[in-house]
Amino acid sequence: MLFSRLEKKVAYRYLWAKKRGFGSVVSWVSLIGIMLGVATLIVVMSVMGGFHDVLLGRIIGMNGHIVVYHQDGAISDYNYLIDKIRQNKVVMAETVSIVPIAEGQVMVTAKGRNSGAMIRGINMYDLIAKTDEGARFYGKALSEIKDGELVVGASLARNLGVTINDELSLVSANGSTPTPFGSMPRIVSYPLKTSFFMGMYEYDSGYIFLPLETAQKYLNIGKSVTHIDLFLKDAEKTTAVRESLMRLLPDGFIVRDWRDLNRGFVGALQVESNVMFLILMLIIIVAVFNIVSSLVMLVKDKAKDIAVLRTFGVSRKSMMKIFVLSGSTIGVIGATAGTILGTIIAIYIEPIRKFFQWLTGRDLFPAELYYLSELPSKVEFWTVFGIALIAIVLAFLATLYPAWKAANTDPVEVLRNE
Repeated sequence: MLFSRLEKKVAYRYLWAKKRGFGSVVSWVSLIGIMLGVATLIVVMSVMGGFHDVLLGRIIGMNGHIVVYHQDGAISDYNYLIDKIRQNKVVMAETVSIVPIAEGQVMVTAKGRNSGAMIRGINMYDLIAKTDEGARFYGKALSEIKDGELVVGASLARNLGVTINDELSLVSANGSTPTPFGSMPRIVSYPLKTSFFMGMYEYDSGYIFLPLETAQKYLNIGKSVTHIDLFLKDAEKTTAVRESLMRLLPDGFIVRDWRDLNRGFVGALQVESNVMFLILMLIIIVAVFNIVSSLVMLVKDKAKDIAVLRTFGVSRKSMMKIFVLSGSTIGVIGATAGTILGTIIAIYIEPIRKFFQWLTGRDLFPAELYYLSELPSKVEFWTVFGIALIAIVLAFLATLYPAWKAANTDPVEVLRNE
């Protein structure tokens, strides 16, 4: 048995002592500090994890896990290239789909308003397969979109003041009509047939999808595409596929995976997550130091009791276990309460955000700043368990010095001075 009945009884009696134990202000500050530190850390790490998964999931989901470019800017015989890729067993063992894309930057105008946008030509059945369950479409079904019709982000359509069947003019600087003053901009009008909401502001406010043939004609690239996207079964297994493609494709082709294309973004998320973990861990460390001061004062206050117990035969080991149990209990209670509180807040973070937004009348999570319309959260068991375990271990370590001091109290010296 780890603790004897006497050790438990004495430890809990000291714990609930009003002057220096659990009833003291210092002990309550320690417990509340650990609780708030653990809860805050769980909430922040869950939100950071949610941001990481949702943002990367949507960015990767729309752009492909691996992207094949050509140094000349266009891939002419892309059907032959796709067939060649499909003949490679290593690549196809991990690949779900291969999607040709024709993409370019334009300025879109309507009703006297204008905005920058990215047009992306894609086969509509590929777009249907690429969009996740959270995406919503309004107007004509994607499967019914024809040549010369647009699918526009809901935020972009709202900013331009257009609705279904309104005309939008696409303006590209890459014109084809030469003049004495240079090329004239290419301006073509298309009807808006469908609007979409993906929950990611970057796409909802800046992307226009259209049939691949329409994009090829507008971009004046003939039957070519700008790049080819490969979607894999597992986004983490890109290395083998990428290396196989680099050996397979002729000179002039460039192969990039999602880590290369989003290196700065992924790195920033990881650094921010690590920094936030270290900063918030300081809250727990400060609370743990309060346990040290509380137990040191308790040892000093109970010096006479400790001397009497030692005189009656209680060993140094037992005295040490008494104070370890007393201090660790504060850590366990604080960590448990913090884990419960933090998990509940992390699970219901979006309703809580909406409540405070309603209460303050301010937008606490602007979509144009964070690129998401909802505050994401991902509660992982091992993350929560790890945070709680760290708090308990730190609380246990904080008890060792006061417990050692209590165990080394000289009963003869203490009783002589009484």
